[in-house]
Amino acid sequence: MRVLYIDTSSSYLYTGIVENGRIIEELKEDFSHELSKYALPKIVSMFENTNLKPSDINKIIVVNGPGSFTGIRIGLTIAKVYAWSFHIPITTITSLEAMACSVSSDMVKVPIIDARRNYSYVAIYDNDKVVLQPVYLSNDKLVDILSEQKEYIFITNDDILLDGKKCSYIPDIENIVKIFVDKEEINPHVVNPNYLKLTEAEESRL
Repeated sequence: MRVLYIDTSSSYLYTGIVENGRIIEELKEDFSHELSKYALPKIVSMFENTNLKPSDINKIIVVNGPGSFTGIRIGLTIAKVYAWSFHIPITTITSLEAMACSVSSDMVKVPIIDARRNYSYVAIYDNDKVVLQPVYLSNDKLVDILSEQKEYIFITNDDILLDGKKCSYIPDIENIVKIFVDKEEINPHVVNPNYLKLTEAEESRL
């Protein structure tokens, strides 16, 4: 079983190939504003480094948001083209789920991404229990929700001005794939971004 993982929901390209539960190639690199230029060539190089072809992949797991609107579209486009062209099953997960899966802790996990203007993309997980589904939420409301929780840890690479223990997000691609490899597959044509909020253009129009 070979799984291709793709996450371009930030300025980073997080991607890897997991074979029978073990990572055989991965890339975690910040391309800043040039992610659209390098994402596909870097994934192609990953195949070349492992002497694999895209058709050798049995499943694709792609992050569909929340995060950078442009970044999300880049990863989804690559994943959908691969899935459709080579008839590869595909499934999606959120960036917040990926973040939570990458940290080993007995504390309540709070993956959080700065959405600006005192808002965040956030979820809350207590072991296998989902306390708060991924949501776009004001930080003030989040503080109220967290006041009812036991000890918790923020998982983030952003400067979140909230009190509490924090740890950086370094994706554990092997563990992410392990957890979601059996998630239900979907038609590539209905794989869509999960922004959790309207784009600025949509907000302005409304």
